[in-house]
Amino acid sequence: MDDQRSDRSINPEDELSVSNISVQRSDSEEKWERLTKKLNKTSKSKRKAKRDKSAWNFQNKIILFTVVLFIISVISWTLLWLFIVEAENKDALYFVGLFRVANIEFLPEYRQKESREFLSVAQNVQQVMNLVYTKSAFSKFYKQSIVSDVSYLVSPAQLYKMIECGINVFIQLIRGANCIYDLHADHLHQHFPLDFLETSGRMICYFKLIALVGYLIRLSIASIRIEADNCISDSLTIYDSLMPIKSKILYRICEPSNSLISFVSTNNMMLVMLKSAQVRQMKEFHGYFEMIPQEKCGNTVLALGSTGFEGQIISPYYPNYYPPKCICMWTFQVILNTFGIALLFHNYMISEKSIKGCEHGWWKINELMYCGYYIDHQTIFRVANLVVNMEFQCSSKLSEQPFLVEYGSYNISQPCPLGSFECHSGLCIQQIQLCDGINDCFDESDELFCDISPQNCSSNLLTQHHSFVCDGINNCKDGQDELHCTESIPCTSNTFKCNNGICFRKQNARCDGILDCLDRSDENNCSCGNTRYSNTHNRIVGGSETHEGEWPWQASLHFAGVAYCGASVISKEWLLSAAHCFQGNRLSDPRIWTAYLGMHTQGKAKFVSTLKRIIVHEYYNSQNYDYDIALLQLSTPWLETMRWSVGPICLPPTMHNVHTGEKCWVTGWGQKQETNDDTPTILQKAEVEIVDQTVCHSTYGLITSRMLCAGIMSGKRDSCKGDSGGPLSCRNKGDGKWFLMGIVSWGYGCGRPNFPGVYTRVSKFATWIQKYMPSVFS
Repeated sequence: MDDQRSDRSINPEDELSVSNISVQRSDSEEKWERLTKKLNKTSKSKRKAKRDKSAWNFQNKIILFTVVLFIISVISWTLLWLFIVEAENKDALYFVGLFRVANIEFLPEYRQKESREFLSVAQNVQQVMNLVYTKSAFSKFYKQSIVSDVSYLVSPAQLYKMIECGINVFIQLIRGANCIYDLHADHLHQHFPLDFLETSGRMICYFKLIALVGYLIRLSIASIRIEADNCISDSLTIYDSLMPIKSKILYRICEPSNSLISFVSTNNMMLVMLKSAQVRQMKEFHGYFEMIPQEKCGNTVLALGSTGFEGQIISPYYPNYYPPKCICMWTFQVILNTFGIALLFHNYMISEKSIKGCEHGWWKINELMYCGYYIDHQTIFRVANLVVNMEFQCSSKLSEQPFLVEYGSYNISQPCPLGSFECHSGLCIQQIQLCDGINDCFDESDELFCDISPQNCSSNLLTQHHSFVCDGINNCKDGQDELHCTESIPCTSNTFKCNNGICFRKQNARCDGILDCLDRSDENNCSCGNTRYSNTHNRIVGGSETHEGEWPWQASLHFAGVAYCGASVISKEWLLSAAHCFQGNRLSDPRIWTAYLGMHTQGKAKFVSTLKRIIVHEYYNSQNYDYDIALLQLSTPWLETMRWSVGPICLPPTMHNVHTGEKCWVTGWGQKQETNDDTPTILQKAEVEIVDQTVCHSTYGLITSRMLCAGIMSGKRDSCKGDSGGPLSCRNKGDGKWFLMGIVSWGYGCGRPNFPGVYTRVSKFATWIQKYMPSVFS
């Protein structure tokens, strides 16, 4: 638009010359002027030399000052240009977005960047982008737009949304890439290799994977070697597009791996970004990609009239990770009206949907809504209908782990075979397995409401019940329950296993000061659980202040400078805490956390370190706090010279048990009262009792085998807000070492009568911990 401004310039004909001006003066003024000149004539000549000299000196000063000022200005502007303008030019910002074109038909030539068709559509789009941004508030920052790729828009629903609601563009900042590869797959199931290696420097590489229109990309990662630090410096990110758009992330790999893992796109393109902030050691990954056809998920199944499992249904593109926003629909039908459909889930379960929504997709079964969860055991879900319509809606966020479901018929009036027990998990076990001290149902439903007297010392009980056999206590008058405890027997989940593979019945054999294994492995790595104090066992009301150095494994976690959770020291560089402390994008970033060790009073720690890595259990369920455990790696290990001020607590192996009524201690800087937000500055401790697991189930109903309850049923002692992630420390009866039996997790209020605290049962995660700390039990 032209400017409408008035012309303020001066025309030549309007200018006035000196000759056009006349000046008139009176006679008196002329006489006075001649008199003044005459009187000053003599003195004028005397002062002239002096005045000329002063004027010259002053002029020199002005000139010199101007020159110096000019030189300083030139130097200043030169430095500014070098350090600011030039630096900005070298570190230009590139923004990436997705631009959808709705009014043209996709041509195969658009995939070829040298083709006339590609250049034509790219030029049209670039002109539109230039027009938009040069007329916007960002015009002074805008340089140009470049179309890098043109691809086919698969989803008609997305196209309709774009037309109705406007273009939805997501952008991500990129600071220049070291390498970009355009890779094409044009033959079905042909493996196209992906191998990359870098030994030095800063690295960002992009691999654009493109298949024919109407097909999908399957990416398989065979191995990857990167720094494990929560994707802060190193990562491999897989995008469901050709641009690194945050909302299009399929998956992020943040740790080294040698296991094959595969991902499937939702269209004919995929982008792989390998990033390393600083390559100090070799970074590499190996894999391949291929073009695969789209698959329909779901079918109609006619189940036979006999009981048992007859077939399988699987997640989309099984055994690969399935892509987001997929939909599967199955219809099951049985012949007899006395039969229903049974679904056996492997490492998966479904439960009724709550108001919180579903994190891993949702299921609709005969109009009822359910959420899916990953677990480490089997479950069975039964539907007592002739016809079962089942719909599975994948997560809308990331690719998820595959699942497998067996289906079959079952007798509605008798779900389990005669002489069997139906677990809450849906599994069927033999009646003889009830109340034998072994969690055969995986949800403890076979071990609840059991009335077994330890004084009943029949030989049958000794061979079957494990809760008090070889527990170090003479429950039988003649001591039969404590005989032959270290004799070799077949290994089970309830036996202690030495490093040489020998198993025996003795409970809590680890670090008890007695050599039970021939290879001495039960007493290896036992410089843990020691404290300079014997710890008084006098009963207390509520919490009391601790002594300095009394609980050397207690750690305080500060988020953005504020005390947020507790943790336990388990080695020189590892802490153990609760998974729920790290939920959300900001809370999962280790850079914002600081760990304070050897601290008795807040602000006076013996050792301080930031976190390098946060490992939340992959099955953590935020709905019911199942698998509420997280490993934290310190950026800097604490020194051996700090021992007694800072020290690890012992970790219990899988079969390490605590018994009902056993006294343990909970510590932390959390609230002293539920209704008072004030937190103490000095570390507090409270003695609590292990609560019977049946009582725990009856109280909350949401208890799993990976949880335990502790507290005082009168409600006088408990953990509270701010103690989350802190230790439940229990002392071994042998040599008095302290073991981390629980992690503060959740509960109903704080210290309420008949509502004990709920803790993560650490012994259930010994194998998971050992995966990241291989030498912790050896």
